[in-house]
Amino acid sequence: MVGGGKGAFIGAVHRMAARLDDRYELVAGALSSDAMRAAEGAAEVGIAPERSYADWREMARREGDMRRAGLGGIDVVSVVTPNHLHASVVRAFLAEGIHVICDKPLTTTLADSLALQELARHSGLVCVLTHTYTGYPMVRHARALVEQGLIGELRLVQVEYSQDWWAEGQALTGEGGWREDPAQAGPAGTLGDVGIHAYQLASYVTGCEPEEIAAELHTFGPGRQLDDHVQVMMRYANGARGTLWASQVATGCENALTLRVYGTKAQLRFEQEQPDVLWLTPQGGAAQRLTRGRVSGEAAQQATRIPAGHPEGYIEAFAQLYRDAANLIEGRQIIGRLSDFDDGVMGSCFIDAVLQSHRSNTSWVSLEQLSG
Repeated sequence: MVGGGKGAFIGAVHRMAARLDDRYELVAGALSSDAMRAAEGAAEVGIAPERSYADWREMARREGDMRRAGLGGIDVVSVVTPNHLHASVVRAFLAEGIHVICDKPLTTTLADSLALQELARHSGLVCVLTHTYTGYPMVRHARALVEQGLIGELRLVQVEYSQDWWAEGQALTGEGGWREDPAQAGPAGTLGDVGIHAYQLASYVTGCEPEEIAAELHTFGPGRQLDDHVQVMMRYANGARGTLWASQVATGCENALTLRVYGTKAQLRFEQEQPDVLWLTPQGGAAQRLTRGRVSGEAAQQATRIPAGHPEGYIEAFAQLYRDAANLIEGRQIIGRLSDFDDGVMGSCFIDAVLQSHRSNTSWVSLEQLSG
């Protein structure tokens, strides 16, 4: 692991997810750029002192040398640093022939994402992007239902991700402070933190990317350099329309990621705070409550660990991404789709398009032109 040292929320989540299915052993890490903090963090999670690094460049070189010499070395690296380091860290480990699991967003610039996409394609290595919510069984079932044509032709997409943890205007402190620093987070605040999750969830379930978007960003918190509120309109190639709203100043909201997909035959609705449930409503019919453990789709079943009625949640969804990655690394097939660096490029295109649209007074911007 690179990043994710003492006090880091997402690093701990990645470690829990990796442990859940007994497919990984954490043996090396550059958990902090401060040698003492790196050593303390490594000791806490059971990394031997000689495999604890204060410099991720040294870690990539030494672990790569160990692999080439037949002395072990890591199989895969988990990258959970602040956003601005993703591109450099991923590039270094790919150069050493090491598989990569990278937290989202892939990078802070479209140019860097395109470069990593090219490297990944030519490396022959497994390169995974951890969009957590695609690990939920009922999200995978929703995608399968769309692929089967159950909802008919896509007509409307509505997705929102609302939180309130930044609503009071306080400055971020500690591990999360980098999120409001453009030098570390990149040019997108809430847009890059949760807006990208909303966008990717809609794309994952529908199998469609919008052709054009028009967007507005806003910053409610005094003195903030990055956005804390996002609203986007989306146009699809088949004539469908969509809206995306993401906010971290939505008073009273905890982690309210909701997706509604409307087709010509039926509607699907998924709410992340109740992840074991997917609502299917046929046109003119009654709403059907589909639950994890009771649906027959292979994609949902393969991502289900425990019997129906026992809640599965966020950690299990994250763990599904790690389990899928382990299967790919070992040359096994997986059921469903795992997000990769192609998704990272589309996410970067979306962020760039939103920023461009906002700067030009909410004009329409083509995602296709940005992605080439």
